[in-house]
Amino acid sequence: MVTKEVIKEWFMSLQDDICNSLESLDGSGQFQEDLWQRKGGGGGRSRAISGKQIEKGGVNFSAVEGTLPDKIKNKLQLDNGDFFATGVSIVLHPHNPHVPIIHMNVRYFEADGGKYWFGGGIDLTPHYVVDEDAAFFHQSLKDVCDASDESYYPKFKKWADDYFFIKHRNETRGIGGIFFDRLHSDSAEGKQAFWEFVQRVGEAFVPIYSHYIESYGDASFTEGEKEWQYHRRSRYVEFNLVWDAGTKFGLETGGRTESILMSMPPMAKWEYNKMITPDSAEGVSQSKLKKGIDWTS
Repeated sequence: MVTKEVIKEWFMSLQDDICNSLESLDGSGQFQEDLWQRKGGGGGRSRAISGKQIEKGGVNFSAVEGTLPDKIKNKLQLDNGDFFATGVSIVLHPHNPHVPIIHMNVRYFEADGGKYWFGGGIDLTPHYVVDEDAAFFHQSLKDVCDASDESYYPKFKKWADDYFFIKHRNETRGIGGIFFDRLHSDSAEGKQAFWEFVQRVGEAFVPIYSHYIESYGDASFTEGEKEWQYHRRSRYVEFNLVWDAGTKFGLETGGRTESILMSMPPMAKWEYNKMITPDSAEGVSQSKLKKGIDWTS
């Protein structure tokens, strides 16, 4: 039976497995852990790493409960504000500008009265968009989705394109991925199926990111390429602070600020009226930050 206790324990083990794998992949960095308690109920384990490959990374687990503010309760269309929420959230900012930023989140929400849903996804933000690497990423996610339901990938890919969109810049945050929310079934079998899908998503993270570290982690780069990385990071910050629903939910429900904002890069730059040469590597990458690209064809 899929209970919130079962889900919580699996998410904790997922955090452990991913942290151990990332330490091996990085080669020098080790996670530092902060245990924290939420005043309204529950708490979590925030883990941060800075090493040879990962300039700044966070792998966070939380399991919180309590009463939602009326604003959030009404937005979620709940009869009352009692809730339980648990999940794992990851953001990795690499040293090398040829290695992409990656984000993953898998989560479960349960409200008093039996309402529940699963949510999550994985998306990739390359500083330089390479078609073959984008195809690898999206094909990997399609394989994960197809193992549960072949309708998932096109639906969740479009959802990611629409969600990870920086409206004030008219560009996507990166090359998207998959995003899903409010997955719910009235049957026990349906809940089990959604839970198995969420587990597949979580287990796909390390194999996917290993590809990029192993391919580009030791590649040479120029100062100009590092400056471009700082520029692309600035867009990442803008999305997370202006548009990301998870950031807003965490801050509005009294979550731990240090953990919520762990997704911020260690360094980013905002150059006024930055001009990009269209046929440069930077300009070509910029031109691919748009919705609707079919990377698996």
